[in-house]
Amino acid sequence: MVERSSRLPSQRQVIELLEGEFARAGYDIEDVVIDTSARPPRIAVVADGDDGLDLDTIAALSRTASELLDDLDTSPYVLEVTSPGVDRPLTTPTHFRRARGRRVEITLTDGATVSGRLGDCGDETVALVVREGARADLAVHEIALSTIVNAVVQVEFSPPNPRELELAGLAGEET
Repeated sequence: MVERSSRLPSQRQVIELLEGEFARAGYDIEDVVIDTSARPPRIAVVADGDDGLDLDTIAALSRTASELLDDLDTSPYVLEVTSPGVDRPLTTPTHFRRARGRRVEITLTDGATVSGRLGDCGDETVALVVREGARADLAVHEIALSTIVNAVVQVEFSPPNPRELELAGLAGEET
């Protein structure tokens, strides 16, 4: 890229420029990080969709973002389009809905921590399939989003328990 000026767009400018095209493709912009200390500077666009992002989608969104950003009068930069990653905290009803069927660890306002498989998600509550009791029986608990301080997806290395998936409302579906 040829240097045209000594500035980069702001986070707001990048979001405003890209969000319409990303939305038409079925994806939301979760964040834009502009790192001017990197050499060359870096513009990272974090996007997500109901079915996540695969490599083909990331490539297509990168091409779209590059075409739109190239029209700006900016200094050279490296563009990165990426997914939020598994370590992103779940903070909105949309985040919880997109993580449905995944194991999560949730910290509540009273300091308690609970782990389980995320089930149905509404605007105010989420269902969590948990193991409880001496026999580790499975039960579904409704948790108010307003009582959740922190929630993160847990990495799983083995297939989910079919009964957990059934209770999470995902019987016969892949997560």
